[in-house]
This record gives sequence, structure tokens and C-alpha cells, in this order.
Amino acid sequence: MVLLCLLAGCVSSGNESLRQATEQNVSMKIVEGETTKEQIRSWFGSPFKTSFTDGGLEIWTYEWSKAHADAVNYIPLVGLFGGSATGTKKELVILYDENDVVKRFAMSESPIKTKTGLFNR
Repeated sequence: MVLLCLLAGCVSSGNESLRQATEQNVSMKIVEGETTKEQIRSWFGSPFKTSFTDGGLEIWTYEWSKAHADAVNYIPLVGLFGGSATGTKKELVILYDENDVVKRFAMSESPIKTKTGLFNR
């Protein structure tokens, strides 16, 4: 039963190809001015979000996050009034030029904290 509760306290979402990605290994894989949109799609799949610059250049965004419930969530009644989860979020943003070649990209990894319950401030 305890194991079941611990497993239920962890969740991940987003593009699974970013799970093992780091800023360093992405920088070694993607080369600005050389890597194509087709190569990116074969490595990371379809983007989470597509947008465009004012000049019409395409931007692809990939996201992945993983969070686990904090210990306070398992205290009877306390978790109902205000729980929290902590984890990591990864984001890869790629700007393509007019020839569908990577013009610029950025990979980031940052800690996240979310609050739940009635008193989530």
C-alpha cells in the first residue's frame, strides 16, 4: 500500500525524448546553420507548440516535466488544505530559417514547484 502511494505521487508529462536530454548533449547534436527540420523531427518527434516570428520564421517548442508529491501531501487532512509537488522542467526552443534549417536554439532545465489544495498560495 505504501509503495502504491509513493508511485502515485510522481508524474511526468511532455515529450519523452527530452527525458534524458541535457543542455550539453543537445548542443552536441544540433548545429546551427546545418541541422534540418527533418532531423529535429526524427530525433524529438512533433513539437509541443509551433509559433512564428513577426518575419514569418517558424519556432518549435518541446517540453518535458517530472514532479513528485512532497511529504506534506501524505499527512492526513493537511494535504487536502495545501499540498505541493517539486520537480524539473526541460524546454527546447528551436528557430528555423527560411530554408527549414536551425537558425538558433536554446535548451533549458529548471526546477519547478506547484501548490495544490485550498491554501495554494
